[in-house]
Amino acid sequence: MERYGLSKTLRRNVTGFLSTLRDCVRTKDLQSGMHIHSELLKYGMLQEGSSEADILVSLYAKCGYLTRGMDLLVELTVRDVFSWTDLMAGYLKHGQGELTLQCFKWMLHEDLIPDSVTFCCILEACGTLRDIETGLQIHEEIVKQRLLEGNVVLGTALVDMYAKCGVFQKAQEVLDQLPEQDVFCWTAIITGLAQHGQSRDALICFKMMESKGISPDSMTFASILKACGDMSALDMGEWIHSEIIKEGILDHDIVLGTALIDMYCKCGSFDRGHGLLQELPAHDSFSWTAFISCAADQGFGEESLRCFEQMQQQGIRPDVVTWASILKACGSIGAATRGEEIHNEIERRGLLQDNVLLLNAVVHMYAKCGALEKSQQVFEKLPVQEVVTWNALITGYAQKGSSQNAFKCLQRMEQKGLPPDLVTYLCLLNVCSHSGLLDEGQVLFTFLSSWTTTVADPCLEHYTCMVDLFGRAGNLDKASAMVEVIPSLDFIGIWVALLFACQKWADVTLGKRAFEHSLEVAKSDMSAYVLMRNIYSYAGMLEEAEEVEIMRMKMCRP
Repeated sequence: MERYGLSKTLRRNVTGFLSTLRDCVRTKDLQSGMHIHSELLKYGMLQEGSSEADILVSLYAKCGYLTRGMDLLVELTVRDVFSWTDLMAGYLKHGQGELTLQCFKWMLHEDLIPDSVTFCCILEACGTLRDIETGLQIHEEIVKQRLLEGNVVLGTALVDMYAKCGVFQKAQEVLDQLPEQDVFCWTAIITGLAQHGQSRDALICFKMMESKGISPDSMTFASILKACGDMSALDMGEWIHSEIIKEGILDHDIVLGTALIDMYCKCGSFDRGHGLLQELPAHDSFSWTAFISCAADQGFGEESLRCFEQMQQQGIRPDVVTWASILKACGSIGAATRGEEIHNEIERRGLLQDNVLLLNAVVHMYAKCGALEKSQQVFEKLPVQEVVTWNALITGYAQKGSSQNAFKCLQRMEQKGLPPDLVTYLCLLNVCSHSGLLDEGQVLFTFLSSWTTTVADPCLEHYTCMVDLFGRAGNLDKASAMVEVIPSLDFIGIWVALLFACQKWADVTLGKRAFEHSLEVAKSDMSAYVLMRNIYSYAGMLEEAEEVEIMRMKMCRP
């Protein structure tokens, strides 16, 4: 935009100026927009309640200049719902959901009536924050204003909010009431189910959507691939892959390509995942990091390190998540020397300062490698010791079986006024399980169950720890009873924990039942076959053991 002669243009043609300012918003031309703002102030042309003011607020919000946008809005004596909504959308886009809700409260305090666009924005904030209480209140207000009738976009926002909060019954109720159902509302509930670990229900919804003649889009495919990976449902994942190829939507879609890589890796098919990584027409640090991270998660740290070397050879610059993932890989295989080299490289690049994700990864890496002194040294140097970093240290002590130090960490957290979160409890339950602390584990789980709300119930992993705790202690009745009260049985870890206990205590009957359930949940999970084969072998049932081994070998075939 020409700086010279701009003031004459503004004095001569305000209508033309508004068009120019709108172009700044459309193209996110912050510099030109700020210059226009200064010219408006200079010539006294920024009027209260004017379109110029509204457009400037929108510009600052969309460009992430949120403080400037808020300052401008506060300076205005006349504010409307559109400016407030633009600012809320800006806060939401830049990951500040709490401020989005705060803006909404300020807007209501001015007796402004939100429209459907405002409500969509606020519902997204509620879903992101998992603030079901506010979400329910917003739903009531939408119904009261009769805004939901015929408004599929607003209905989809409600479905998405409930799904993100894990309240799937309400999500389904809203979905069923929509006059028209499209791919977006179905994808919202499928994504929510996949994110909350309810993979089987996500697959059921996917099939229901297709039965209604609604074609999936890239986001739908990405979500259902996550469900396939979490269930180790390789056959279903391969079918989804073939459908994606038929649709021709894989080219240049990094998110979808990464979802495919993640699915294959989670299903144990690392060769397919790595091959796909090389074949993708567009791949960046995001897709490479997905492979590195997933391989590390599955215990294939060497594969992660090899992939990391290839990534660097191809000139792809690692990001913070890549570094954190490769540190995790070093920890998973006890590669303390390589981990220390990476630690030094991160420090040399100046990435470690005040970066909680990386600091936590370094603490965790040293702890998992058994270098607890180094882990503690890095931990003590942290400017702020957050819960996530305490959890990393506790996990390290848990891995070493040092229950006393793990519980000392809990005491220090409480002394510093840091309440433990769900991950803290998971780490401590693991300590109890591996150290045989049955009474302590039961006390922790009881407190956890009473402390949490319906929005933050104990996760499937917490229940799995309790199954493992009872199983290791030989109390298979309590382990089986715990399985009965678990809200979802689609998590393979539950059945593997029960099978492990049955192997240890030679319980063929319970083991057989657990094995049957494991096949329903994740037919390609090899650990279930190995454990059931061992159960039969230890019981002298060699023919049955051979049958299970044959089943396992069939699953191993490409």
